Amino acid sequence: MKEILLIKNGEIALKGQNRSQFEDALVRLLKKRLADLGPATMRKAQSTITVEPLSEDYDFDEALSRVGRVFGIAGYSRAAVCEKSMDDLCTRGVEWLRPLLAGARTFKVESKRADKAFPLTSPEISRELGGAILSACPRLKVDVHDPDVTVVAEVREGGIYLRAGQLPGAGGMPTGTGGRAAVLLSGGIDSPVAAWMMAKRGIELYAVHFASPPYTGPLAERKVIDLLARVSLWTGPVTLAIVPFTAIQEEIRDRVPEEYFTLVMRRFMMKIASRLAAEKGCGALITGESVGQVASQTLAALQVTDRASDLLVLRPLIGMDKEEIVRIARRIDTFETSILPYEDCCTVFTPRHPRTRPTEEAVLAAQRDLDEEGLIAAALDGVRTLRIGDNDQEV
Repeated sequence: MKEILLIKNGEIALKGQNRSQFEDALVRLLKKRLADLGPATMRKAQSTITVEPLSEDYDFDEALSRVGRVFGIAGYSRAAVCEKSMDDLCTRGVEWLRPLLAGARTFKVESKRADKAFPLTSPEISRELGGAILSACPRLKVDVHDPDVTVVAEVREGGIYLRAGQLPGAGGMPTGTGGRAAVLLSGGIDSPVAAWMMAKRGIELYAVHFASPPYTGPLAERKVIDLLARVSLWTGPVTLAIVPFTAIQEEIRDRVPEEYFTLVMRRFMMKIASRLAAEKGCGALITGESVGQVASQTLAALQVTDRASDLLVLRPLIGMDKEEIVRIARRIDTFETSILPYEDCCTVFTPRHPRTRPTEEAVLAAQRDLDEEGLIAAALDGVRTLRIGDNDQEV
């Protein structure tokens, strides 16, 4: 029996006249993610994308795993394609369902008749198919309220698509449909989650990491690369710019009052990230900040930091507590890497008593002895660029 992947669109269905553009973007993403699994035909119709493999050894399990990490999808499943007859649905279709129902105690049947020329109504299809399942699996019981498995038969132009259950998709919008933004990526828990959350909204990511050797070592850099590699399983390959930051931090240590260390450092980061972002056509910066989480994330401190950049600053974690952030980090498999004990530059020269209610005037006065443009230019000259998720190649 022919098997396919049945993929249901998410928010794309609400896009009105622009919907086809988003659907085309989603199809392009799926083709890229599944390309090395073998040839397949993709079709879109009625908020559904079908993937029909053209070889018998197609790895459906790997395909399902990858589809589950593509943004823009509400749900997906492996499905059988039956002929448009109740005989085929209730014989070969039920045989295909049998192993999928092996661990269930209860089930129900839902039918959808997109092809109105089919002679039976949706309730009639459900009744006949349900009876055939009960005859083949007499230990099962029908539960229309809370079944272990929901069997769905969709009558479409090309046949009857039969599936047992549906896996939840990643949701959101297809990557790239929301523009491009630069994420300031540390080695902590928060920034990879922030990157993932904005990618879920269709944002194409460009990552910027600040390294301060010898205060931060190669293991800290490797940690950031590994984190971005895990995010790239959802987003596709991401460009990572690694900025040398040691000279700037040492100048801040030597020439800025200690209580302003972090704020001045953050402003340098925003300025450098903004210039890199502008070169890459990014329309915003992304950070992992949350109000009140640390001293540099009070409202006053965030306002001072924002003024260092002309770009929109997106903070998807701004109202979340740490437990909520950790929950997402575990879901996207970045948490265990994030907690590895390798310091990032944000922990270098941490002030004992940071200023929590700064003004921009006070911060500018604190950094007046710094050659800001010279330091930024030197840092930009030393940027290294990697393509993560694409064999981590230097570009």
